[in-house]
Amino acid sequence: MTANALPTRIEHDLIGDRAVPADAYYGVHTLRAVENFPISGQTLSQAPDLINALAAIKEAAAEANCQLGILSREIADAIGAACREIREGALHDQFIVDLIQGGAGTSTNMNANEVIANRALELMGHAKGEYQFLHPNEHVNMGQSTNDVYPTALKLAAWAGIQRLSGAMGVLRTAFAEKAVEFSDVLKMGRTQLQDAVPMTLGQEFGTYARMLSEDELRLAEAAQLICEINLGATAIGTGITAHPLYAAKVCENLSRITGITLITAPDLIEATQDCGAFVQLSGVLKRIVVKLSKSCSDLRLLSSGPRAGFNEINLPAMQAGSSIMPGKVNPVIPEVVNQVAFEVIGNDVTISMAAEAGQLQLNAFEPIIFYSLHRSLTHLTAACLTLEKNCVRGITANRERLRDMVEHSIGIVTALNPYIGYSNATEVALEAHRTGRGVVEIVLERGLMAPETLKAVLQPDTLTRPTEILVPAAKPAQ
Repeated sequence: MTANALPTRIEHDLIGDRAVPADAYYGVHTLRAVENFPISGQTLSQAPDLINALAAIKEAAAEANCQLGILSREIADAIGAACREIREGALHDQFIVDLIQGGAGTSTNMNANEVIANRALELMGHAKGEYQFLHPNEHVNMGQSTNDVYPTALKLAAWAGIQRLSGAMGVLRTAFAEKAVEFSDVLKMGRTQLQDAVPMTLGQEFGTYARMLSEDELRLAEAAQLICEINLGATAIGTGITAHPLYAAKVCENLSRITGITLITAPDLIEATQDCGAFVQLSGVLKRIVVKLSKSCSDLRLLSSGPRAGFNEINLPAMQAGSSIMPGKVNPVIPEVVNQVAFEVIGNDVTISMAAEAGQLQLNAFEPIIFYSLHRSLTHLTAACLTLEKNCVRGITANRERLRDMVEHSIGIVTALNPYIGYSNATEVALEAHRTGRGVVEIVLERGLMAPETLKAVLQPDTLTRPTEILVPAAKPAQ
């Protein structure tokens, strides 16, 4: 070691000896993985849910093995204490492996084993690397394999992400629902295929956005239930080799207690070790959510288009200058960013589907990219919901006079008059309105097709926007 070199310790693996920074809690396996996988630049430390899940699993495993009499209380307690520190936020900077990696997650599992082992050694009064007293594989990984630890950790991390996303969706749903109430008396024209259809209220339009989110909150809750089935105890391929016969039940019980999540052991551990169906299902639900959320954002952009040459029905909050060349231009930047998150989530779903399909025989080696994609989808979608609520929906206002004017001058309003003047008369009125540019109301009154008081009653928002009894029979067709 030169005078300027940092102190190191020597660790050994099947490749040979390797110098590891003396103050590092990770070890040789982690160091080789860092060198092997410079892929995304995003490390485990940027996925705290995954780190906390790994720590919870290792604590549950140590306690289970101690309860079964195959791990000493001293070692189990030291492992448990180290894991609790990590779950409280300590040593996350020591999880340095790239999230995208070969080896089916082995590097992630070993990063956790080494950090926990070296911290546990310190708690026992030993130096880092003195593995003769407490070993990353022999003790921290006892009764385990990456093939049951890693997918279980992914599910626990996904569960945490689901809870945050569900909360964010609820916040956004509430904002849309409150706007639905605020705009309940604002009459406007509905459209189909971008053409005038029939009247509705702006409140009904915003209520739809709230309802779509509500439905998808239920679908997300269903996906969360599938995530709670784990394969911990399967070890290498699902046969449970090297684990105590009672280990699977014990570790699941401990892990449920530690995490507060009601977990169940998969009934067929060989099937569960190779099956990524729960991740595919969750990703599919996320895709469903963003497809509808993106549609809602596209609606907001369209409804706010203008202000002079577009729909100009609503106003989105002005969040920033919209152009470096066009003074005064303001763009719908918040819906736009949500649209882009939707495109990403849909792309991630394709990645997850391909990775799940590519599993071979008793293991899927591509779970790292599945987690990486799910992690981004859950994280970005949660942030998108919150920024849409805070920076857009809360501040939306309605251009009430313009909306009313469009209703009164729309040819589409004639549909509401069909029961009163008949389809043939309504067609003639529509044609004349289209040809002359005059309003439907004006033409109907001019032709004497309806009494003014009846027409006024029919054109009330409550009458136009829900099923109602016909006030008078239809007139005879024009001759």
